Amino acid sequence: MRHEIRFAGFGGQGIVSAGRITGGAAVLHDGTHAVLTQNYGPEARGGACAAEVIVSDQPVDYPHITQPDALVIMSQEAYDKFSSRIQEGGLLLVDEDLVEYGERSDVKVVAVPSTRIAESLGRKIVANVVMLGALAAAWPAVSREAMLNAVLGSVPPHTKDLNQRAFEAGYDHVSKEAMHGAT
Repeated sequence: MRHEIRFAGFGGQGIVSAGRITGGAAVLHDGTHAVLTQNYGPEARGGACAAEVIVSDQPVDYPHITQPDALVIMSQEAYDKFSSRIQEGGLLLVDEDLVEYGERSDVKVVAVPSTRIAESLGRKIVANVVMLGALAAAWPAVSREAMLNAVLGSVPPHTKDLNQRAFEAGYDHVSKEAMHGAT
């Protein structure tokens, strides 16, 4: 089975890191295949940024996504650019504090206050890890354990506790929403 995901936001949000962690989770911890492509706007921080990951049980022979089954959107510009490019029935994860989005009947929208959660943990910079936890709860392509192991394997040792709390907060947010039937 081939799964395609696009992470999009602005530089400095850890968009490419989120893509790299997702691909690493699939390959190193779930034993599947993955490929990552990334692109940036002309600015280093604040410019448009995207990372695309393909996860497959077979070797990936075409490394570009065609129509993702999941989108993780962390800026309004990214939403405006990419929200229409998702397959019907796909998963659309948005940072509800940074993205104004409308009702959608064609996809499952999951709003996560990832920036707010990260700020409550004391470091806004882990908002991408909050989104990875949310993704692990909502997207079947990568297991929760693989994603958490990949997160913890990619951060400096002194930040592991913070990153684990961020991941768990995102995971719990989506799990609780699913239990209540909300999206």
